[in-house]
Amino acid sequence: MTSGSVAAVDLGATSGRVIVGSFDRGALRMDTVGRFANDPITTPSGMQWDLFALYRGAMAGLREAFAAAPDVASIGVDSWAVDYALLRGNRMLSTPMHYRDERTARGVDAVHAAVPFDELYRRNGLQFLPFNTLYQLACERQDGMLDAADGMLLMPDLFGWLLTGERVAESTNASTTGLLDVTTKQWDTELAARIGVPERVLPRLVAPGERVGSFLPHVAKELGGSASVVAVGSHDTASAVAAVPMKADRAAYISCGTWGLVGVETEHPVLSDAAREANFTNEGGVDGRTRFLHNVMGLWLLSETIRTWERDGGERIDLPALLAEAAEVDGRVGIFDANDPVFMPAGDMPERIAAWLAEHGRPVPRTKPEFARSIIESLAEAFAGAVRTASELSGVPVETIHIVGGGSLNELLCQLTADRAGVPVEAGPVEATAVGNLLIQARAAGVVDGDLDGLRAVVARTFDVSRYLPRT
Repeated sequence: MTSGSVAAVDLGATSGRVIVGSFDRGALRMDTVGRFANDPITTPSGMQWDLFALYRGAMAGLREAFAAAPDVASIGVDSWAVDYALLRGNRMLSTPMHYRDERTARGVDAVHAAVPFDELYRRNGLQFLPFNTLYQLACERQDGMLDAADGMLLMPDLFGWLLTGERVAESTNASTTGLLDVTTKQWDTELAARIGVPERVLPRLVAPGERVGSFLPHVAKELGGSASVVAVGSHDTASAVAAVPMKADRAAYISCGTWGLVGVETEHPVLSDAAREANFTNEGGVDGRTRFLHNVMGLWLLSETIRTWERDGGERIDLPALLAEAAEVDGRVGIFDANDPVFMPAGDMPERIAAWLAEHGRPVPRTKPEFARSIIESLAEAFAGAVRTASELSGVPVETIHIVGGGSLNELLCQLTADRAGVPVEAGPVEATAVGNLLIQARAAGVVDGDLDGLRAVVARTFDVSRYLPRT
């Protein structure tokens, strides 16, 4: 088969979209048929995702997908990592908690009391992030929720269950839970038992490209079409990295959106003490690859700053105009540590940035363009530092940095990253996550073929990239 259509449901931390990918003799055309907001809610339980609003948005987009392309053969769902819902039978015990909810601190203490972090790293290969799934599940254990649960589904798999009734855990996303053995790539049931997570809640693992199941009858009726749900790199970064048009043995990637995921691709995990101390993570990639990377706070710093200004000033900020003014800022601006946990929660970001800079004796921005320039300079510094460390720890020589996702449109960020890293930056594609999602489905359907390098060749033929050379 040389032609056909598939659809991607791409759930981001601030918005979601449904995209139809049509393939004809290896060429890809993408049409966005649905967009919807992702606005978390605060309840007495804490900060949560509005799952049913997301589901309504996804279903509306899928109806448009079948109207536009009745031959859609499959659906693939990707999202952010670590968050989940607990199930009992065919019922959810609660809607998913948000990884920024403050409850996770007590989960960290409980897990590390049972299993020291250096042992955790040897077993799961993950950097310390206080919201990783195993810490959240420790909170559920304390609250008695695990006693009632017979299943746990990460966000993309939860949507797959809503569409098919099948419970699975896609492997790239499962690798972010902290409960997957980094070497065997199977559930570490001994580790789970030590922190009080019953084996019964861990679903059957599937790999990108495996068929999950067919639509439930009421779903097919509502959507006006029938298709399979196929596992993709359901952790959005896994799909994004699969669509980076790079030579993996000599390049680094930055998947830049709310977070900046900075790293290299390797055949095997890197589990050295130096990697643990540098807080680098080993996450599952497509075709068994390892994504060796570090989480940087990302464009969350800028978006939360703008959200604060708009809330306090009652006036909408024109982002392109702000970035243009930031590019013209004369003189040096204060650079802060973009990885400092103080910047993690929602709230008054400009105030926290100003306080951090003042405390460290660095210039405090006075104007909005100066704040924007300070944020982008700080991100570029963090990105360049993470690339250098990834290269040193993994042995991958970095000759080019590829930036994909929304950050690839930020010309100032791309140029400053090239300047600080001292190597060229290639920016694009913007929709890398959706592209990877679609390509993995298309390969499963036999519309395209080849290994991961072959999929990347399709990306290179289809999308133009912008190149930024380092300045003196």
